[in-house]
Amino acid sequence: MTRVSAEGLSLDLPQGWDVRIFRRPPQPPETTHAVMHAANFALPSDTADYGDGAVQQMGPANVLVTMVEFHPSSVNQPLFASAGLPLPLRAGDADRTTLQRPIGGQAGIQRFFTESGRAWSLYVVLGSYDQRAALVGAANSVLSTLSVQP
Repeated sequence: MTRVSAEGLSLDLPQGWDVRIFRRPPQPPETTHAVMHAANFALPSDTADYGDGAVQQMGPANVLVTMVEFHPSSVNQPLFASAGLPLPLRAGDADRTTLQRPIGGQAGIQRFFTESGRAWSLYVVLGSYDQRAALVGAANSVLSTLSVQP
């Protein structure tokens, strides 16, 4: 396992996983916040916040975990009312219609929540709906090591 930390996020990655934790440079007047991508395949350098650019390269045994932080004012909004990282994810949570970019055979899970006073979207893409139990298990294994600092 390798411990990776940046932008107030830390997690352990098994061998063969790739991770990026970053904050895009803002284009005024916008503000930007932390984004994390973790995948059991090599992430392309141009992966968008919710995985566009990576999901097209996924095979059926691949999983992509993203966390996208929202502006601090979102913490008190109803969408982010759930407290804490929503684990464990369940295979039954996987849905083919949850994808930002629908690709045949893939499925996704998306949850909004607040952790450590920060508003987040957790978005997980599974390379195969048919293999969702194993892929959700892999995502849970990595997410169970995640810590979020205020």
